[in-house]
Amino acid sequence: MMGRNDIAVGVGGEGGIMEDGTLLPNVGGHLPLIEQGMTTAGGCRYRQAIPVGLGGRLDIDTNFGIRKAFLPRGSRKYSPLQQPTAQQVMIEKISAGPITVFLIGAHTNFAIFLMNNPHLKKNVEHIYVMGGGVRSKNTTGCCPQNASTSCEPSQCGYPGNLFTDYNSNPYAEFNIFGDPFAAYQVFHSGIPVTLVPLDATNTIPITEEFFKAFEESQGTYEAEYCFRALKMARDTWFDDQFYTSYFMWDSFTSGIAVSIMRNSNKNKGENEFAEMEYINITVVTSNKPYGISDGSNPLFDGLKVPKFELKKDGVHSGHVQTGLRDPFCFVENEKGKCKDGYTEEVTGPDAVRALVATKAKANQDVGSKLDREFYISFLDVLNRPEHSGRFNLMTEFPYYREVLYKPDFKHKKLGKPVVFDMDMSAGDFLALFYLLKVPVEVLNLKAILVSPTGWASAATLDIIYDLLHMMGRDDIPVGLGDVFAMNQSDKIFSYVGDCKYAKAIPHGSGGFLDSDTLYGLARDLPRSPRRYTAENSVEFGAPRDTDHPELRQPLALEIWTSILKTLDPGSKITVLTNGPLTSLAKIITATKTASLIQNVYIVGGHISRSSLDKGNVFTIPSNKYAEFNMFLDPFAAKTVFESGLNITLIPLSTQRKVSLFAETLERLELTRTPEAQFVKRLLFRLYTLQQTHHRYRHMDTFLGEILGAIFLGGDHSSLKPTIQEMPIKVIAEGVTSRDGQILIDKKRGKLVKILKNIDHMAYYDLFANRLGDEKQSAVLGSYDEQRIMWNTPPNQTSEFRLRVGFCFLDNRNSSLVS
Repeated sequence: MMGRNDIAVGVGGEGGIMEDGTLLPNVGGHLPLIEQGMTTAGGCRYRQAIPVGLGGRLDIDTNFGIRKAFLPRGSRKYSPLQQPTAQQVMIEKISAGPITVFLIGAHTNFAIFLMNNPHLKKNVEHIYVMGGGVRSKNTTGCCPQNASTSCEPSQCGYPGNLFTDYNSNPYAEFNIFGDPFAAYQVFHSGIPVTLVPLDATNTIPITEEFFKAFEESQGTYEAEYCFRALKMARDTWFDDQFYTSYFMWDSFTSGIAVSIMRNSNKNKGENEFAEMEYINITVVTSNKPYGISDGSNPLFDGLKVPKFELKKDGVHSGHVQTGLRDPFCFVENEKGKCKDGYTEEVTGPDAVRALVATKAKANQDVGSKLDREFYISFLDVLNRPEHSGRFNLMTEFPYYREVLYKPDFKHKKLGKPVVFDMDMSAGDFLALFYLLKVPVEVLNLKAILVSPTGWASAATLDIIYDLLHMMGRDDIPVGLGDVFAMNQSDKIFSYVGDCKYAKAIPHGSGGFLDSDTLYGLARDLPRSPRRYTAENSVEFGAPRDTDHPELRQPLALEIWTSILKTLDPGSKITVLTNGPLTSLAKIITATKTASLIQNVYIVGGHISRSSLDKGNVFTIPSNKYAEFNMFLDPFAAKTVFESGLNITLIPLSTQRKVSLFAETLERLELTRTPEAQFVKRLLFRLYTLQQTHHRYRHMDTFLGEILGAIFLGGDHSSLKPTIQEMPIKVIAEGVTSRDGQILIDKKRGKLVKILKNIDHMAYYDLFANRLGDEKQSAVLGSYDEQRIMWNTPPNQTSEFRLRVGFCFLDNRNSSLVS
């Protein structure tokens, strides 16, 4: 949008940190330094302070749903093993000569760079940091001046802003708390640091006057985009104190930094927007007493020699906060005592002299309603025509329009109603393609439930919408399930929680990074008008209606309830699950509708036949016999298997029998439908990655996940399935070395049908033949095809509509296009 495809972007990396503290090349920054081992899978002692779903990472990852609706789709995109890593980009750019660094998040990547490349520190002239709190006093949660005596302040006056964690750590700010040890390395690097902490940002809130002025100043695409995001943040704010609780954090830091750089001849940080002061500070990385060993500190515990040559009794050797509810941090009837991530004012040898912004400067025009100087500059710069955005998604194409493709099944006798419960792994998308190709007279896919407790983050559901749009099935509703496994959300603040099981999923290659982008291929799908949005309404518990509550993302239970109302009398639902059983367990426990479930087909679980017959949870070496779908939510799995439902289990051992890439790709070679071509590209990419890099050795796991869809919608006379009943139970004890394992238990187990075997060759043939069938084929083959449509007048695009007998709804004028 901004015409800056020249700017390098570095993401992740697969390097690790050895037990002795040796940093290998290209450590990815996916985990804080204290948690980083040799893989990108790991815990979330700091990260768990950030809400995961609504109001948290889901809204950030999608920018409230505005990103997909507004930003054009650029030519550059992520591609596995081709994407430059964060370390590669930093080494290249900093090696080129003098440079200034802005840090407006956790410091992990830059700290790794400094530790691995001390010879390049001389090229970094200055570091500008947004984060921390030195002398700050939180204004959020304070009682208004005219409040009644019943008002009780919450976090009012605390130095930090961890609103999910005040009871244990009232000192830290989110950016520094994300990796305190990394921040310590940055501040103590010897490079000049300017800090813009909460001290300053707390003095420049988004006031009502500024909000109104911004609303009237949207003269560029970037201004419009920023305002729409800000407005959605306000409209979805959890209480009525937005104008005193939301501040100009990163933008204010950028303004101060640019102003200081323009006045580089002055050495006291003079700038237009903030008052500055030199203060001696440090970053607290552990809590006194130092030199203890209580199991909380991986830099010392169990090691003869501390990592990174740290001093045994030094400032890093104390208790390190283990999570939100760390008992060490609690003091009865007082505020929490943990200070991890606190940018504390200190004296002595550990102090670093930093230039600190202390307060936003008042507007020099005392008559202006905008009482901060930076308010004026922000609106002016964002609306300047120079270097402004070229276009947004709507204006990039002369004939852009949003069209929903909904099939007309009035004259068809529909097959058995099916709900697909998926966790959005690559295998799940392959299975979804297959389900959409099964004749609707055989299988009527009524809805998709998403369990974001597995291989992908919740925001990945936008890929589901795009795939359904491609296949002409915008009629299928998608419901978002719980973002935490059963018993993993926090009992005090349910928007946050633990990652006891989710930590088994790698963050980098072969894990979240690849799943969330469908291995770099998601951007090749046509863009659906449907998307996740943060739109909400009072009807569903929100504090207020947003502008378009009708666009609110429905939840899994809401979709489940709605489709039950569409069933014919006497009909029941068949459920296919391809991920953790979080959503199905909630249906069982939170509704009284289990009796309306005809059959459940569960892809997952492993029944070990010997000590050598291992499961696939490769990131948890102590758990040798569990399978991922059961491990990622073992208590949900236990609930489902003990529910009395008619269950057919499609276990890992059977999936492994049909996980040959070569056989699948060979049969897809002659297929020509758009969906077959896309599936072929995805499978070939998975296969190539598996052959190329050890991080991708588990790719055949995803190929086996197609089996459930083929067994459910395929020709059993060709598959020749072998099924056996067994009494099984799922271990769910809260012990990661055992949870998720399935045992044969003749006394206490529940009888379940087990798919033991099928005709392998028939399986591969069925998959390829179905994908290559011209019936129920894609309406839009790709994003490139969609671009052609948007560059073509509507009266010349009939070829797109002739592919299938569909109804087409133009979202702009709500007219039905035939």
